[in-house]
Amino acid sequence: MKHPNLEPQPMNPHRSHSALTRRRFLGQAAVTAAMAASHAAVGRLRAAESHPADWFHQAGWGVMTHYLGAPPSSDGGAELTAEAWNAQVDAFDVAGLVRQLASTGAKYLLFTLGQNSGHYCAPNATYDRLVGIQPSKCSRRDLIDELARDLEPHGIRLLAYLPSGAPAADPVARRKLQWRWGSTGGWQLPGEAVGGRLVEFQRNWEAVCRDWSQRWGRRVVGWWIDGCYFADEMYRHADEPNFASFARALKAGNPDALVAFNPGIKVPVVCHTPVEDYTAGEVNLDQVADAIRACPGRWLEREGRRVQFQILSFLGQTWCGGERPQKSDEVIVGYVRDLMAKGGVITWDVPIQKGGLIPEPFVAQLREIGRARLRAAG
Repeated sequence: MKHPNLEPQPMNPHRSHSALTRRRFLGQAAVTAAMAASHAAVGRLRAAESHPADWFHQAGWGVMTHYLGAPPSSDGGAELTAEAWNAQVDAFDVAGLVRQLASTGAKYLLFTLGQNSGHYCAPNATYDRLVGIQPSKCSRRDLIDELARDLEPHGIRLLAYLPSGAPAADPVARRKLQWRWGSTGGWQLPGEAVGGRLVEFQRNWEAVCRDWSQRWGRRVVGWWIDGCYFADEMYRHADEPNFASFARALKAGNPDALVAFNPGIKVPVVCHTPVEDYTAGEVNLDQVADAIRACPGRWLEREGRRVQFQILSFLGQTWCGGERPQKSDEVIVGYVRDLMAKGGVITWDVPIQKGGLIPEPFVAQLREIGRARLRAAG
């Protein structure tokens, strides 16, 4: 005889189905949460592994030109009126230069905004307000913007070159911006004190750079800042202005823009500050082989931060000079191959004519670099 309290009881079918549903729901929720956590971890890992300079590293090599109101590093340009500068910039053949660059396979162009003469190839209301020169020596035509827009469909990105100081050969701009050369001699004016901290100048120049950066936004993907020779006096400070505030101004329109600060010619190439994204890497052509041999790999490190290794040199007789390349295609292609094999990037400066075109002998050598790159890629 079975005890009535031990007799099996029929289960409530509704309660059974509900419990099963809850168990399935909880199990599925746990799996979903685990997958979400896994995806988040992978995302964080990928973000940690990525670097703003990844595209630059993949490009491997690119082109620079010095389009200026006077020869590079010279004190010329005083005779160039605003009207004449505007006429020159208005005649610039953007489409022609884009066709030349697209034919080479280069993936980026480093283009000068201006240098010592105080002539710039894009408008800047902040500069005009601070300097007060009228008519403005900033061109009406925005050559940087047009180049960036027309290069983009060809997969070519644009970086801008700018000195870290006021236009050294323009005494009015120097005075209004409150800039002085940082050592005795060189660009020091007669009777002028040497530079120092230059807080007011730095704030002025950051405002000028911020104006351009916000004007172009993501169309400009990087900056190469020249003449950061007096870093200890001007930039290596915990309080602003410093390298960090300068970099933020340059990236105001594009937080992912790459920035390099040039300490001058250094072999081996050095990282000038941990806030830069790639090395300025300025070397003369006869130093390129040594600079490549000294390259430790893709990265240079400073204060725990990795910076993309890059070399900048010229194909002509000097910066933006010469009628034809100085070295053979074989030598130049070898330089590019050897540095890319180490993970580095190399940028070649070539002459550019007033009308905006690169002389054909240099285009031909750039094409050889591009063809060699394609062959190596398989």
